[in-house]
Amino acid sequence: MKSQRVAVLILAGLFLYLSLYTWNLRTGHLDALSNHTGLEVSSWVLRPGKWVADRATTLWKRYVFLVGLQRENERLKDEIGRLVLENADLHERDRTVNRLERLLSFDPPVHWTRKGGRVVAQRLGPAAALETVLVDQGDLSGIRPDTPVITPDGVVGRVMRVGLTASTVLLLTDPNSAIPVISQTTRTPGVAFGRGPGRDMVVEYMNVNAGLKAGEELVTSGLAGIFPKGLPVAVISSVERSDLSLFLSVHATPLIDAALLEEVLFLARTRAGEGH
Repeated sequence: MKSQRVAVLILAGLFLYLSLYTWNLRTGHLDALSNHTGLEVSSWVLRPGKWVADRATTLWKRYVFLVGLQRENERLKDEIGRLVLENADLHERDRTVNRLERLLSFDPPVHWTRKGGRVVAQRLGPAAALETVLVDQGDLSGIRPDTPVITPDGVVGRVMRVGLTASTVLLLTDPNSAIPVISQTTRTPGVAFGRGPGRDMVVEYMNVNAGLKAGEELVTSGLAGIFPKGLPVAVISSVERSDLSLFLSVHATPLIDAALLEEVLFLARTRAGEGH
């Protein structure tokens, strides 16, 4: 019984297939339907894949963009660092040029000549035996002991020792330094003694009756034959009088900060001024 039913179903199916096949040959409707449904099925299958591919492409492009952006940022940071260093170098050169222009524009006193030098080392502070600086000019440049050393701002000191290509300069702040001075306004003479770095100089032997006041400038008097007359040395910071002394108690602040020295001038007498 079951086999008969199967046989009937097979025959019915075959008949249906042949009928549809014959109908399709005449009309072509099944082929058209297959084409359309195949495209739809393909579209359904490919659409998720395309979405994944688009997302992957977008993510890759963003990654490449970010990598390029990071590299560009690094390049810009390097460029900024280079420009900062270059700018600092230009500022330093500008300051150096300004200092050198001031040195070169300094007009030495009559019968004196000038020679420039660069400070190459310092011996400052309580650990140093003397308050000195080392300058890159020596015997080969015509430097001699006791040569005055100055800047356009004022007296630095005098040459203490001379080598072939370098000299040691004893600063005016050293306790062994003594410079004859005169007050610029009242013309009161005295001798300025150093007391060490960061401390005012003591000016001795100034007449108790002199009308000195704080703020008055002291310049070299030209006595003792080392410094020419009229070079700035210090500014009076305090003046005290005592009934027990014939001299004033005067303190003065040096015009030169030795710790900031970079370039100096050496002064030398000309032949015409050697007899003065």
